[in-house]
Amino acid sequence: MSLLELKDVHTHIGAYHILQGVNLTVREGELTMLLGRNGAGKTTTLRTIMGLWKPSQGQVLFDGTVIAGTGLSLDTPEISRKGIAYVPESMGIFSDLNVKDNMLLAARKARTVNDIDTQRLEWIFELFPALKKFWLYPAGKLSGGQKQMLAVARAIIEPRRLLLIDEPSKGLAPAIIQNLINALNELKKTRTTILLVEQNFNMAKQLGDQVAVMDNGRIVHRGAMAELAQDQALQSQLLGLSLAAHG
Repeated sequence: MSLLELKDVHTHIGAYHILQGVNLTVREGELTMLLGRNGAGKTTTLRTIMGLWKPSQGQVLFDGTVIAGTGLSLDTPEISRKGIAYVPESMGIFSDLNVKDNMLLAARKARTVNDIDTQRLEWIFELFPALKKFWLYPAGKLSGGQKQMLAVARAIIEPRRLLLIDEPSKGLAPAIIQNLINALNELKKTRTTILLVEQNFNMAKQLGDQVAVMDNGRIVHRGAMAELAQDQALQSQLLGLSLAAHG
């Protein structure tokens, strides 16, 4: 069953027509990769789902209910309260606060750290051991990989039905990327639905259940990630390169 659906979504940013009729389905309990060249509209798609940019036409449905579209657009806090979390490419952490306070701010139902579900926090520490080690360390002084771990951990400190994650591996060392892949695979076991924008094709192959490829503001291919990973001619046609050349 689909948890998220975009129907003929158009998004304008100023004079620019970025999304030009996006049709996308994200199945519940699966990880869907959103791939495409730079400038294809991937980030705009995530931001439109999250209500940060409003569609000028079409509809965004979450669990069968319209959350954005012509004549109706919920604001971002309302969308978040439905169980959707967004990890932007910029990560969105508070650099001047320590790791603990970043996590506490993300746990909306908690007023103190003691109010956070202890079992869930320990599970997050198992996914990202560095966060426990640097619990009282200023977030701005973490490494790039540790900041990305914190950004994802903030998004899952409370149970979420849908995670939107934008290029989490960008600028990270291969070993850190593999740690992130391992953590996201563990998260998949909880049946959390994930829509992941990524340029690292090795990561896409390891994580993706389904894939959608964007070009010029439209979805130009949809299918199983495993099938795309095995079809080098289709990879070259859609993305301009072969996944096999990237791990």
